[in-house]
Amino acid sequence: MKADSVRTIFYALGANLAIAVAKTGAAIATGSSAMLAEAIHSYADSGNQGLLLWGMRQAKRPPSPDYPLGWGKAVFFWSFIVALVLFSIGGLFSVYEGWHKLAHPEDLRYPWVAVGILVFGLIAETVSLRACLHEVNKVRNGRTLWRWFRESRQSELVVILGEDIAALLGLAFALVAILATMLTGNPVWDAVGSIAIGVLLIVVAIGIGNEISALLIGQSAEPETQQRMHEFLERQADVEKVYRMITMQLGTSVMVAVKAKMKAATTVELVAGINRAEAALRAEFPEIQWLFFEPDVTD
Repeated sequence: MKADSVRTIFYALGANLAIAVAKTGAAIATGSSAMLAEAIHSYADSGNQGLLLWGMRQAKRPPSPDYPLGWGKAVFFWSFIVALVLFSIGGLFSVYEGWHKLAHPEDLRYPWVAVGILVFGLIAETVSLRACLHEVNKVRNGRTLWRWFRESRQSELVVILGEDIAALLGLAFALVAILATMLTGNPVWDAVGSIAIGVLLIVVAIGIGNEISALLIGQSAEPETQQRMHEFLERQADVEKVYRMITMQLGTSVMVAVKAKMKAATTVELVAGINRAEAALRAEFPEIQWLFFEPDVTD
């Protein structure tokens, strides 16, 4: 089963736009640093979803002489840009805003407005995260969420999952900060909340960036997929032994290079056997866009 990344992105985009507008109004009304940090975070996330959609559209462009393997990796590039935006606009700004309010604390106005908006945000982000997890579970294949995050080649799902988790935790941090400020009357807690949100976003951005950078450099297909391809070829009647298999993830498609010993006595039989093996592999793994097959008698 294949995950619907576009559906997940639109869920996240709708939730973030609604929350961003609500947070902005609450930040203006209350003067809360943590709420302002959350508003900037939501606007950054909304822009990020737009970048992901643009990257997925670019990835569908056909191969050309300048780009013989196609544009599939465009989605990796824009996913990496999203991580940079999350780090800079989201994380660094929140830390700066919190640091500024530590030096120049201000009392909160209408704090219950902020509490109400944050509760609304928690509900909306929970809906978005649930939609994301629904799609992730289609391709997780029994793996833990952490293992899937480390092994997945669907960069847009990795980004949305990271953003949704960061958004939920950020909202929780902001809510705790504002409630602490209300209970103690000390606005320092609000500033501390903003700094905590910033640190959270920086950590998540680094984690996402690390995973996406591997795909940009040239990561293989998922280990489980590569193993299944290898085993499938070894079961083909025309293949005696698979010596080597190299794969590379190109967006949603995969490039595969195979070196194998074939069961063939003549050149005609060799070519026919390779064609049959390639056709069978493509039928079993439709994500294969490029397939290179090298026959040999030794590794």
